[in-house]
This record gives sequence, structure tokens and C-alpha cells, in this order.
Amino acid sequence: MPFRLDRTAHHAGTHEENARYHATHQPATPAERLRAAAYLNSVAYGYDLNNPPRLDRTAFATRQHAR
Repeated sequence: MPFRLDRTAHHAGTHEENARYHATHQPATPAERLRAAAYLNSVAYGYDLNNPPRLDRTAFATRQHAR
């Protein structure tokens, strides 16, 4: 059976409703948004927010451009 979209789960609302929602529910500053993104990443990938894992630099290759 194919999946079906539940159209009752979301309401687009009017422009005024959306502006009012975003003014009260979204983080105001870019720093707050970055903190929220860092928190969501820590939850999704299961690491401590105050001690994130180091970047695995062996997964990336660097090449020098010919000059």
C-alpha cells in the first residue's frame, strides 16, 4: 500500500498568522539559531552538547592547485 499524505496534519494559515507565530516561536538572533541547530545536531547524532566529537580529517582530501 503506498503512503498517503495526511493533509489534516498541517495548516498553512494566513500571512498574519504566520508572522505572529514566527515572532513568538522562532529564535530571534542568528546566535540563538546556531545554538538551536547545535542542540538538534547533538540530539540527532547522540553526542554531548558541551563535548562535540572532533572532525575526522581523514575523510577529506586536499589537493593543491597548479599555479
